Amino acid sequence: MTDICDNAGAENTADQQARKGDPMREVLEHHFIETFSLPQDATNWLLSLWDAIQFMDDVADEDEISRDQFDNALYQMLIGMPANPFFMARATVLLPVMMTAILKWQASDLLETAGEADARTYMWRAGYYDVVLLVVHLCHGHNTALDLGPFVLKLYGERLEDYKKEFCDA
Repeated sequence: MTDICDNAGAENTADQQARKGDPMREVLEHHFIETFSLPQDATNWLLSLWDAIQFMDDVADEDEISRDQFDNALYQMLIGMPANPFFMARATVLLPVMMTAILKWQASDLLETAGEADARTYMWRAGYYDVVLLVVHLCHGHNTALDLGPFVLKLYGERLEDYKKEFCDA
């Protein structure tokens, strides 16, 4: 299993290079390391999760995806993320929160498609930040997560006004 984990780290680096230029990803990486002092494995896993979410959003929106992007996403989702040591040690805690984030996203999407987008659907799209806050808690404990919670919330880059324009005024 050590070889897989070592290889996953190398692939994480390659995937991160492929995603350079995503300004939100760079903001997240900075805060995971500097503001939240997350361990490298936790940071890598959260960034891989971000990349996977962005990739799946591109697929859902039918955006153009290169073969290299597809290959990187496939590897990360099936091998790199599950083999990450931080994830492997905490999967039983992380998976239910990830599942909740997916269900919230899907419910939000159903309401948006039905023309019922509002402030609640806007917030339910932000399940990734629930995972980030959980990772902060797992790494630093309850009091630190409580202190850093407002900073995690402020990482959500989409503004309600912009969301309303996209879904409510369309």
